[in-house]
Amino acid sequence: MSTPVVLVAGLHAPARIAVVDQLLGEHPGALSVHHDLKAITQGRIERVVRDGDRVLDRTEVRLAHGCITCTVREDLLPWLVRHAGQATLLVVDLWDSVEPRSVAEAIDCEEAHDLLRLTGVLTALDAEHLPVDIVRGDNLADSGHQAAAGDRRYLAEVLARQLEYATALVLRGGDTEDRDLSRAILTHLAPCTPVFVEALPEVTGASLCTRELAERVDPPTAQLPCDAQTGEITTVVWRRLRPLHPGRFFAAVDELATGSVRSRGRFWLATQPDRILAWDAVAGVVSVEDCGPWLISLPEAAWELMSPARRLIASLDWNPIIGDRVQHLVFMGPDLDRERLLALLDSCLLTPDEAETPLEDPFVPLITLKESA
Repeated sequence: MSTPVVLVAGLHAPARIAVVDQLLGEHPGALSVHHDLKAITQGRIERVVRDGDRVLDRTEVRLAHGCITCTVREDLLPWLVRHAGQATLLVVDLWDSVEPRSVAEAIDCEEAHDLLRLTGVLTALDAEHLPVDIVRGDNLADSGHQAAAGDRRYLAEVLARQLEYATALVLRGGDTEDRDLSRAILTHLAPCTPVFVEALPEVTGASLCTRELAERVDPPTAQLPCDAQTGEITTVVWRRLRPLHPGRFFAAVDELATGSVRSRGRFWLATQPDRILAWDAVAGVVSVEDCGPWLISLPEAAWELMSPARRLIASLDWNPIIGDRVQHLVFMGPDLDRERLLALLDSCLLTPDEAETPLEDPFVPLITLKESA
């Protein structure tokens, strides 16, 4: 019988360690493994293995290329396979800035299919620090959380991805006010994900499907939040059918990215009608990525090659004239001026008089850079 594996992610190390300790305490015979990446820029990684009582092993791991992908492929996955069947539960305690998706997908592989089953992806959050960290524009290297030499990601960017991919969120630390505020923030950032305070979800059940986990966050199929208001925190949804004018939308990027804490979604430009473009911004840092073609741009015979979730989303957005093309962007933050935000976005739409006008597209070099990164 396969051994259950649960991932515990989180930038807030004390909260994450507390969750790992609780898992080990609640599951006698469980083992945890952690790769300490503090010295990864010097090519050194320490693997730490423990049970509910003590540290069992510390081993320095040297890799040809110091990166989390190599760590997972060359050390973590072989370690998990070797210990399958020797523990009641295997807990992967991820380094601070490791995003759980790549690790989850590596574990869900043919090599380990009969030995391991991924049963949970938990993100541990410190209720005192979450409201501050989700708006911090610091990069990981400056804050000491980098997961590789040359890691250019931002702290708030990683935090958002950790909590949006998780199957459950676990709050630790802080006082009652901190926890109430953090729960309100999570209601907007990840409204479909259960939040646990002190308690933990069941993590020894059926195997998760990483393809379905990915579809929850990938722009073409993402489960985006709805309009909501919780105290001062607001989520604003913008859905339109007309294409965006690339010049006006590009000019509005800075205001849109800095005017909210978190924004994401999919959109289309008049100059690139066949491409799904993804908008992703957190703490003022924005990226735009080409996510492939809209279904309307493909031959019908190719639609069957798409996942059921992709076809379902397309059917929900379908319009007899433009197919599944849609502007669907979501913005979250405190005290958002809903009317101003919607007016700014609407002003970026192409007008009927501009439909036949040649347009320059300032997004082209930005999207090309993102794809080649």
